[in-house]
Amino acid sequence: MDLMLSPDFFQCVERHRASLLQKLQENGEQSSRVQEEAQESITSSQVLAAIERIIQGIMESLSRNEAPVLTLDNRSNWANIEFNHTVGLQMAKHCTTRKVRSDCAKSAPKFALMLKVLSVIYRLVQSDTYATKRDIYYNDVQLYGSQTVVDNIISDLSCMLKIPRINLHILSTSKGCVAGDLWFTAEDGNKVYCGGSSSAVLVPINVEGIRNLSTQAKFILIIEKDATFQRLLDDNFCSRSGPCILITGKGVPDLNTRLLTRKLWDSFHIPIFTLVDADPYGIEIMCIYKYGSISMSYEAHHLTVPAISWLGLLPSDLERLFIPKDALIPLSAMDQRKLLSIQKRPYISCQPIWKREIEKMAASGRKAEIQALTSISPDFLSRVYLPNKLRYGGWI
Repeated sequence: MDLMLSPDFFQCVERHRASLLQKLQENGEQSSRVQEEAQESITSSQVLAAIERIIQGIMESLSRNEAPVLTLDNRSNWANIEFNHTVGLQMAKHCTTRKVRSDCAKSAPKFALMLKVLSVIYRLVQSDTYATKRDIYYNDVQLYGSQTVVDNIISDLSCMLKIPRINLHILSTSKGCVAGDLWFTAEDGNKVYCGGSSSAVLVPINVEGIRNLSTQAKFILIIEKDATFQRLLDDNFCSRSGPCILITGKGVPDLNTRLLTRKLWDSFHIPIFTLVDADPYGIEIMCIYKYGSISMSYEAHHLTVPAISWLGLLPSDLERLFIPKDALIPLSAMDQRKLLSIQKRPYISCQPIWKREIEKMAASGRKAEIQALTSISPDFLSRVYLPNKLRYGGWI
């Protein structure tokens, strides 16, 4: 019998799950309110009315011979961000704003493009159809100039309207993958099984549209890199580990991968662990899944999973496992700036063990990729490192 299939293997994981459920009960009313807010449906009529109010405001300005202005919350300013341990990073109720003026040569082009995208959204919602951000861009490449312009405008409009992107009928292209013990019915009615072969399933483009989710998984493992994700599939980790679900966002996670992670947590309340590089950017990626990002803080209730735990690669693991020095990489000046930025984040103060790990990395001046474990043995990750972490509770 495989070690990971022994009857007592998941005792620590099960105790961890029990503690997570206990925390949910202790949070009580606050958790219920957050979940209700995350799941509150917004009707098409409400979306159309919100857009019409924007247009009405523009028309009223014109009637007074005033130049119309769009007011946007400043999403890139940490001063506008609040930290809530049950939600993560979220926009403050009263935050600084910036103006997009129609009478300013610098901002007038953006003002016009925002109205253009608003008209596209209005037609999509009115006709109950959907489009991806790429669809919108390629519908008029010369007008928009770049995909980034479209992406930023859509985020600004979603924040300005206080309406999640999915309710604006705009979808994002998925890059993330999921594998393991998971069944669901896709939006088109097809039944999807994520553990049917060695290849993974692409995260659905409309996560909100999937239903009938089912699993016997004991845990969910989020993996930073696609290469590591594929290696675990090649090593048959899902079968050897007992039931589990593997997810990768292939680096910084896209919106759909984050939505799926949140949906799995809301559906099953099983432990979610992260496996990232022991470097500042791996930590940042893990924090995006757990606490969110400032750029998407206006949608935090739909995207974050504060219950996520850090399984590895921990800076302390590098010493404990005697990783050879030639497998370690010196921290660059950019790495050091990123690490200092993370140490100042509001959520680090409530994670003292994380804080010590980050300080250990800063003191050593070294980082390591997950692949550094192959310096011990080619299959050390799947056959030794992860099994021992899961069996003995090696997460923080």
